[in-house]
Amino acid sequence: MFMKSPLEWVVALCIACLGVSASAQPSGHHVPDARMSVVTFDETTWPQLLKTGPRPAAYLFTTSYCSTCPAAFAVIHQAALRSHKHPDLAAVMMDVEGDKALRHASHFSGMTTLYAFEGYEPAIRRVVDPQWQNITPYVVLVDSQGRPQKTIGPPTNDMLRRWLRDK
Repeated sequence: MFMKSPLEWVVALCIACLGVSASAQPSGHHVPDARMSVVTFDETTWPQLLKTGPRPAAYLFTTSYCSTCPAAFAVIHQAALRSHKHPDLAAVMMDVEGDKALRHASHFSGMTTLYAFEGYEPAIRRVVDPQWQNITPYVVLVDSQGRPQKTIGPPTNDMLRRWLRDK
């Protein structure tokens, strides 16, 4: 193909670069920021987050093998984007400790904080909710007033509206 102007060369080069960039990552996967660190989540973390943590915030409790967790997180992320409120969007990895959790976080596009359980998992889970039977995704939405809403699976539209309203 014969290019008529330098501008056409630049456009062609940009299109080629976009194609290479898009093919470098698997479709639909987000690579967590290399500067992101994993925050320890133990038996003392949850009460502290409820008392003084970011507001509003969403916590998705997940495992490295949870096949439905990314879809639940996507629902939360889309609601946050539509609201323009910039809530903290946290994934809490229950079965992988420390920095190894980063390898399992690529499905959580928009995540602002990554936690990883450290300690006896059933005890940590009991602190979060004594009734929780270890089913994932387990989602807790904390509104601007610090009120939590809990659900297994993606939150409903009504839950998302209550989570992101001002009062």
